[in-house]
Amino acid sequence: MSGYFRVSFDFIETMGFSPDYQPSKPYRSWGTEWVAVVEDKPDFISLQHIMVMVFVDENGQASEPMVMKHWRQDWQYEKPSEFVYAGNQTWENHPLDEQQNAGHWSQSVFQVDDSPRYESQGVWEHKGNHSQWVSDVTWRPLPRRESSVRSDYQVLEGVNKHITLPDGWVQEEENYKLVLSNSGEPSATSPYIAKEFGIARYERIKDHDFSPGETYWKKTANYWRDVRTVWHELAEQNNAIVISKKANGVSMFMPFFGRAQEIADGGQYNSDEEIKQIRSTLAPYLKMVTDPQEQTQ
Repeated sequence: MSGYFRVSFDFIETMGFSPDYQPSKPYRSWGTEWVAVVEDKPDFISLQHIMVMVFVDENGQASEPMVMKHWRQDWQYEKPSEFVYAGNQTWENHPLDEQQNAGHWSQSVFQVDDSPRYESQGVWEHKGNHSQWVSDVTWRPLPRRESSVRSDYQVLEGVNKHITLPDGWVQEEENYKLVLSNSGEPSATSPYIAKEFGIARYERIKDHDFSPGETYWKKTANYWRDVRTVWHELAEQNNAIVISKKANGVSMFMPFFGRAQEIADGGQYNSDEEIKQIRSTLAPYLKMVTDPQEQTQ
């Protein structure tokens, strides 16, 4: 699943669950991504997606490369717990017993700033010229393609399938758009408003220059390692975390992207001091829940 890719995204609503349902406009996009191997162990694999895009104007002139750290996926074998999305911008620690995770690989997906997005487990099946992994039913917060244009539902409830192919890999999604009540439970009368299918195709390419992304990652890898370390500690130490997208009018990813760019431009780096600053930066965006009783109140 690592390497250089042209990535295309297609999502379409296939049905609605109300008498006045009108299908939303299909979503289509594409980009070019380098998927870098961050860690590769027998029972743990971490893959960082980095976009490296060049835009061509109406006169045929190509822009300078645009580099952006994108999402990350971690794969862990027989993981003892999951940090799952529970709705209302809340992520919860769910322990797994040996019977639940035996033979399973968990996929943990993270936002561009390494905050959690969703997590699920499944079993890889190998079938000659392809392999596939199918997740359990998983709750996810709305993706940017949806949250930026609508607010009539709160959770994507779906199943992910990853299929590795000779020329790349594919992610298939079968999602239900789920409405939550004020208590955070699925609406009793009309829990679902629509169903969608989605597919992301990762096709290997050779004729694109990904070196700006590789340079960025080489310069900033230590910083993002420390960001991951802080998030890992927070997830381990708390039963749940409520994450606000903004604090004082500033989106959470912005200070992290800004600091990473300073480092990429030659800024000094001290890991111990940086970890302190990362914790301080995150503080206004987070509410920690350490007492299980507090989650039910």
